[in-house]
Amino acid sequence: MAAQFGRRLRRGATGTAVAAVAVAALAASQAPAATSADASGGDQASAGADTASEDVAATGNSPYHTDLPPLVTPDKPSTSVDLPATGSAEAGMCIRDSRKVESGQARGGQVDADGTTHSPILGPALNGQGFALIKDTDGGAYDGDATHDRAVGPMQFIPSTWEDWGQDGNGDGRKDPNNIYDAALAAGRYLCAGGRNLSLAADLDRAVLSYNHSQEYLRTVRSWFDFYNRGTHQVPDGTGVLPSGKDSSGSSPSPTPKPSGSTGTPKPKPTPTPTPTPAPSKPGGGTSPSPTPEPPKPTEPTTPPATPGPPRVLGSLENAGTPALTATAGEAFAGRVSVRARDTLGAPLAQASVTFTLTGSTDARFDGDRTTVTVRTGADGTVTAPVLTAGEETGAFTVTAVAGTTHPRVLTFRAQVTAREADALTRTGDEALTAAPGTAFTPVEVKATYQGTGLAGTAVTATLVTGGDTPVENDEGPYFKGGNGQALRTLTGLRTGADGVLELPALYADDTEGTYTLLLTTESGATLTVALTVKAAPAA
Repeated sequence: MAAQFGRRLRRGATGTAVAAVAVAALAASQAPAATSADASGGDQASAGADTASEDVAATGNSPYHTDLPPLVTPDKPSTSVDLPATGSAEAGMCIRDSRKVESGQARGGQVDADGTTHSPILGPALNGQGFALIKDTDGGAYDGDATHDRAVGPMQFIPSTWEDWGQDGNGDGRKDPNNIYDAALAAGRYLCAGGRNLSLAADLDRAVLSYNHSQEYLRTVRSWFDFYNRGTHQVPDGTGVLPSGKDSSGSSPSPTPKPSGSTGTPKPKPTPTPTPTPAPSKPGGGTSPSPTPEPPKPTEPTTPPATPGPPRVLGSLENAGTPALTATAGEAFAGRVSVRARDTLGAPLAQASVTFTLTGSTDARFDGDRTTVTVRTGADGTVTAPVLTAGEETGAFTVTAVAGTTHPRVLTFRAQVTAREADALTRTGDEALTAAPGTAFTPVEVKATYQGTGLAGTAVTATLVTGGDTPVENDEGPYFKGGNGQALRTLTGLRTGADGVLELPALYADDTEGTYTLLLTTESGATLTVALTVKAAPAA
């Protein structure tokens, strides 16, 4: 464990102390949680990356069931059935008795090859009934409870504390409170925060109280800590096998006699002096060296296979943050449908099969030109549908998500495809438009485009307006002609052709000279102003 924590821990005693106090802290409690009246504001989570407050707790301060160490004086390390086993170790200690820890040592070691528990380890809901009141701080992301928080994982962190102190102990790129490597590294760093040295009694007490601020808890953890320390040895950082018959200083300890059943102090039995056996003679005199017996080969420890828990059953399917589904014809939707599956206990359900189906009259499609696609949920129970692209047909359609077969859970999402709209309106020519009074202007031609491409069928309104900040229809100057020849200064119902181009009807100048403005507007809000000059022709 010391090797995992890097520079925060010192070699030797500190590494062993961290391991022992982490196990002792859990051995002393059952699903601890905060005792404050209401921790919904997040004050249970320690702030900062290097400081663990002694006024709050990693798992929360709560009543817990005390489980004291067995009152058996060990003869030497690893000889009592209730002591941790020693032997091959990584600069720390191994725990053999799985009954001592509140999470059952990750439920008796039921973890996968990456160290993640087969199912989440959750404490009771912290709803103020027999426990503290901590309202939900994580949206149920860690504990599957969107109403109240629960302690999570083998180290029983509350979600708000895990958010600050969670670690990636196995290097898989995730911080998972239900992974033994991630949880153990987080607990070690939490206990050692603020420069605490766990080989010092005062710092050790501060560390334990930061985990659960209770003097009774501290006394119980201290009892477990002393108990575990009697069954541990310091070894160098890195992988190493504990030498047989050696203590941590490297010297061979004197044998300790075992009790013979009496209550008095047992007396050691005298060790008989072995009689040397003469070596056999060899031809020509002398003796042959005694053969050196081969050392026994180490026996690999046999670990019974983990007993799988009961299969988890789909309980519900919920929206996992799907945004509004809108797109312009021919374009991809910016948002994607996302759902979360939960089991009957409300915990996220991984590997649940979810089928997404498009229904409606539009020609929208998932990637691969598909209208139906099936995807499985991830470790957090969520799954996101593939990218959805709108077709040329506009209108509404539905995306349906279905999980489960016997009792399917169904969610529906409404999607909308809108028509392309012009985002620009420009003239096709740039010559100045000038006419003498009573004559016609050169025809005006404009083009409506969407992302640079001509857009057919775009509705355009043409109005001759006055100048100023708030232009209005002009009552003098250039004009269009109506069906009976009357002057019109506003035309509606104009539409662009197949290439997005529109040629306006003829414009005429009246007898008033001056510069006038023609305003062109599309339904989507694109605008264009054109200057018109009425000026008498010079005399011949």
